[in-house]
Amino acid sequence: MSKRVVNILVPLISIVLGLIIGAIVMAVSGFNPMDGYIALWNGIFMDTYTMGETVRQITPYVFAGLAVAFAFRTGLFNIGVEGQLIMGWLAAAYVGQAFELPTFIHIPLALLAAAAAGALWAFIPGLLKARLQVHEVIVTIMMNYIALHVANALIEVISGGAERTPKIHESASLRSEFFESITDYSRMHWGFLIALLVVILMWFILEKTTRGYELKAVGFNQHASQYAGMNVKKNIVLSMIISGAFAGLGGAMEALGTFENMSKLHGFTGIGFDGIAVALLGANQPFGVLLGAILFGSLKNGGLNMPSEAGVPVEVVSIVIALVIFFVASGYIIRVALERFSKKKKEVK
Repeated sequence: MSKRVVNILVPLISIVLGLIIGAIVMAVSGFNPMDGYIALWNGIFMDTYTMGETVRQITPYVFAGLAVAFAFRTGLFNIGVEGQLIMGWLAAAYVGQAFELPTFIHIPLALLAAAAAGALWAFIPGLLKARLQVHEVIVTIMMNYIALHVANALIEVISGGAERTPKIHESASLRSEFFESITDYSRMHWGFLIALLVVILMWFILEKTTRGYELKAVGFNQHASQYAGMNVKKNIVLSMIISGAFAGLGGAMEALGTFENMSKLHGFTGIGFDGIAVALLGANQPFGVLLGAILFGSLKNGGLNMPSEAGVPVEVVSIVIALVIFFVASGYIIRVALERFSKKKKEVK
């Protein structure tokens, strides 16, 4: 059995195992697993509206997953994606409502503002890591809380004391009448196409550029990279900046597509933290992250239908997702089992 086949089978087996154990949890809790999973399926694919909402749910998870995966591929653990996403959301919402510009200028400007805000928020822990060897996990976690409260304070300033920023101008919106017409007025928007482009961009940076090679080399072995003449400190900061920019764009999807404004947050959105799970599901590979986001976003959106249609608490969906992640994290055991099975099969032949 080839390594590529094993890499494909491990997450698939993990998902199946998660769903099976999830069914057992539902049965033990007194719910019908078949009804629960039918309701989950209907919540994802029941009609054009639910499918549009599923795609809308998936979109920010792609960016959050890419942000975590990019940092991890370059030897860093960015737990601050949540805060970077919040700052990107705020920046996009502000630019979207503060200026009246032609669409072909306004949308790119709002997206750039979101990417810059996320990058700036990630630059701080990157700089501290590079210059003072302060562990990025601690700093990024703390930056999440700072982002939450700073964003809430700035929303009050921007809105003149209201609970949310003014609605963005039509010229900055990612929504379209075309998607509304084919998805029965769901909130699906052009952001999912931007997400696909960013997936390709990350793949191109890491696999096809000299800078990407340097970033991966520094993440793999800093001492060897420094000996080879690479600027380790510069690459650490650059890695965090790019990761933060991806996260900021995830926030822009919420500001310019889903909500078209930003309300004061009473807690974290959870998207940034879920991005860790998405990156894990996707093995930190760009196209794997896309598949992980599709699974994660589908389960999240479909799970909203389970209480009303099957009477299954939405918490059960969280259990299923957690079980899938658990089995993916335990992928080494599945990998060893597959390799042993492959060896026995060869011996029999």
